[in-house]
Amino acid sequence: MPIAPLSLPSLDTILSKALNGQDISEAEGVILLQQTDKGAIATLQQAADQCRQQQVGETVTYVINRNINFTNICEQHCSFCAFRRDANEAGAYWLEQAQILEKTTDAVQQGATEICMQGGLNPEAKVEGAALPYYVNLVRTIKDHFPDLHLHAFSPQEVQFIARQDGLSYAAVIAALQEAGVGSMPGTAAEVLDDQVRKIICPEKINSATWLEIIQTAHSLGMSTTSTLLSGHIETPEQQIKHLGLLRSLQQQSRDRGYPGFTEFILLPFVGQEAPKPMRHRVGRDQPILEDALLLMAVARIFLGNWIVNHQPSWVKLGLEGAATALSWGCNDIGGTLMEEHITTMAGAKGGTCMTVEELRGAIVGVGRSPQQRDTLYHAIADTSDAMFQRT
Repeated sequence: MPIAPLSLPSLDTILSKALNGQDISEAEGVILLQQTDKGAIATLQQAADQCRQQQVGETVTYVINRNINFTNICEQHCSFCAFRRDANEAGAYWLEQAQILEKTTDAVQQGATEICMQGGLNPEAKVEGAALPYYVNLVRTIKDHFPDLHLHAFSPQEVQFIARQDGLSYAAVIAALQEAGVGSMPGTAAEVLDDQVRKIICPEKINSATWLEIIQTAHSLGMSTTSTLLSGHIETPEQQIKHLGLLRSLQQQSRDRGYPGFTEFILLPFVGQEAPKPMRHRVGRDQPILEDALLLMAVARIFLGNWIVNHQPSWVKLGLEGAATALSWGCNDIGGTLMEEHITTMAGAKGGTCMTVEELRGAIVGVGRSPQQRDTLYHAIADTSDAMFQRT
């Protein structure tokens, strides 16, 4: 007698489970991502919005920050990247510390509480015991001038690069950067935590296990990190959910051990307009599909549950209007002012490179929500328009 196939849980069953505070399974997450009926997607959106209300309320946060990409010289050749250059290539740059300090000073004068700093993997930039201890010196220079400024800097890929360059452990690199003044780590370079995908889109990058190991090490040393997902290229719904499952599992481990863990989840939809031709042709489009990004953000809110409660869209990739729309699909943060952005913009993104506080607050109010300035670690703070940091 043939065995009857197992029946799949209904959409209502999965959403009820999430709304009751239970973790849904990866298989259930895939079911949510595979919804195509407009009515089902509307129901899913409403559930994501309700989860957001239960977990973080109606306030939408933002941060006044500046993004500094200190070099675009990079030894790697990721298939989606239009930012990187070889050292002698036209357009290659490596900012001097004086230039970075000038940008930082300007940001502080505009009320910034955070500097987000990442760059290419430049073989000439080294850390401990090297002829040019670039990273540590750079951090100390900024902190000497602005001791209260939060530095959100250096991804897991950069940590691995520094460790390899100078023969150090990941923990030693993170501890050195932390001692110098780095306050938290960007969770970029995650792309998709599936090595079959990574072999195609970023074969020279660290593998999934190494990304997770470095993030876990940072958490164990008391350093918060963000988490990201690069979506909308060659990955499948199953791979998207696998990625979210790894993030959730790591967050559970960090919480169980009393570590700070992830502060937020950020979806980064693929922008391919200026990406290398093979990847652009393989994906077949230049700009993100907003509807796909919104569905994935809603499912991320439902799947990550109470483990990662802050969710942020990318106004750089989706535009401010698209990011504002995401606030009714499970997101509760609209990101930062950035002041300058190069990596995504050079890929052909249409969202711009800078937002004013007034623009961010206006987008939030425009969808009927209340804006609240925050710091990097999601503590509410008063308006900083008068510049809260003093140069020493």
